[in-house]
Amino acid sequence: MPMLSKIIYLRNQKASKTLLTKIYSHFKENSRKLTNEISQQNKTQDPLNVLRNLASQGNRCPPSQHPPHSAFRHYTTNAKRSLLKQDESKIKVYEPNISNTSKQRVYAWGLQETGALGLLTDVKKAQERYTSIVHHPTRSQFSVNNEVLDITAGYGFSAYAVQRSDGETLFGSGINTDSQLGFQVTNRAQGMHNLDIIIYPTAIRLPRVEDETDSDMIVRCMSAGRAHLIVVTRNGTIFTMGNNSYGQCCRTIIEDEVYRGSAVIHRISEKDICGPEDEIVDVVCGQDHTMFLTKLGKVYTCGWGSDGQTGQGHYNTTGTIVQAMGDISGEKIVKLACSCDCVLALNNNGDLFGWGNSEYGQLSDSDVDNTQINTPIHLKLTQGIGKLTDVAAGGSFCMALNEEGLVYTWGYGILGFGPLVEQSSKPQRLLPPLFGRNDFSNKTCVVSIGCGVFHMGAINSDGDLFMWGKNRFGHLGLGHKKDQFFPFKTAINGKVTKVAYGVDHTLAICKAFI
Repeated sequence: MPMLSKIIYLRNQKASKTLLTKIYSHFKENSRKLTNEISQQNKTQDPLNVLRNLASQGNRCPPSQHPPHSAFRHYTTNAKRSLLKQDESKIKVYEPNISNTSKQRVYAWGLQETGALGLLTDVKKAQERYTSIVHHPTRSQFSVNNEVLDITAGYGFSAYAVQRSDGETLFGSGINTDSQLGFQVTNRAQGMHNLDIIIYPTAIRLPRVEDETDSDMIVRCMSAGRAHLIVVTRNGTIFTMGNNSYGQCCRTIIEDEVYRGSAVIHRISEKDICGPEDEIVDVVCGQDHTMFLTKLGKVYTCGWGSDGQTGQGHYNTTGTIVQAMGDISGEKIVKLACSCDCVLALNNNGDLFGWGNSEYGQLSDSDVDNTQINTPIHLKLTQGIGKLTDVAAGGSFCMALNEEGLVYTWGYGILGFGPLVEQSSKPQRLLPPLFGRNDFSNKTCVVSIGCGVFHMGAINSDGDLFMWGKNRFGHLGLGHKKDQFFPFKTAINGKVTKVAYGVDHTLAICKAFI
């Protein structure tokens, strides 16, 4: 029985081998016929039609029966070109949302409890999540809803020049105890009450005369002092408001005048100051005095003069606007700078002049010179540092920028050279790498400088803002309240074009990166 099973098994194995041999021969013959048929079709038929015929047949032939790759090489090249042309309209192109480059953003930081930042919109919500200090630059919602043209920062209050369809051109927020933001009241059941604090920018209505249009009221320039605001409109009208105890509002001083809740907004024509042949191009407020700069380079001043900051040759307080003379007589002044009681002026040749408080050697490197200078003088201490293009004056220090983009500081305070350097009688240069210059950006330089009473700032050619100095109220925008002894970049989401340095807060106008 086992032998019989073995014989049957061998016979089956032989039959299977014979069957496989026949199947393979038949398969090989069919493959050769199909290859010859395809070759004949390639000679008389377009390759594309060959593929279509194969597709209609289901393309079930084994890999060995596939046509040679060389037969379709010409077709593949043309097909790529054809498909690319057909799909161009279907390709989705990514287009990022481009910001409106004409619309400027405003960022604010520093002491918030005065309302000067204008970031709060609701008193109740503010009480729920109240923070007295904003440590980082925060975008103002007001600038999102309005086209802001200019900004200025005073002692605890801010003003915004805007252009709107309703004709309002000036807004303000912050402290209003002296009506420095105009007549702002609220209606209560007990009667009208003055708004001493304004947490969100509110319209300051400038009084108009007959035939004055909305375009006439657009702000040309403005500046804020300790408790007063000066605005110059496009038609050459000057509006002054706030405290006038020292004549800083360009009007007669009235003893025991009550400024809280006052509706007085003084109005002057620029022709009454500089004549019909000239016009005012800039206004700069110190702590309690006011200065006007004209197109012809003349300077007119009024206000507190106990340190000689009016430059009128005396130390009196006056509400009468008078031209400052001295060494700037006959010069064309192009820039005025003052944040307290020391004044710097720059002429069109890059020469520097100064007057006012010089207790810390801001205006002279001599120990015998007068520390209160009431007449503009030509400053020699900046000779040798090149042609100046910008200047700034703080409470006890000064800054200068030359045409090479190099920054110099002198005086007393945090000058930017570290915690061990507090005083310098001569201008000292801050190194360019402190303002963003490096091996990958070796052409970066400073293009603008400015300062408050206790802190300084500089804008470089990349639109970055660097700040240093006292930081009690977080107005350096660095995320803390520690003093900063070297220039440090402030993180702002935009290219900075202008900065307003208040005593306890900072505002910046920026443009979008894209």
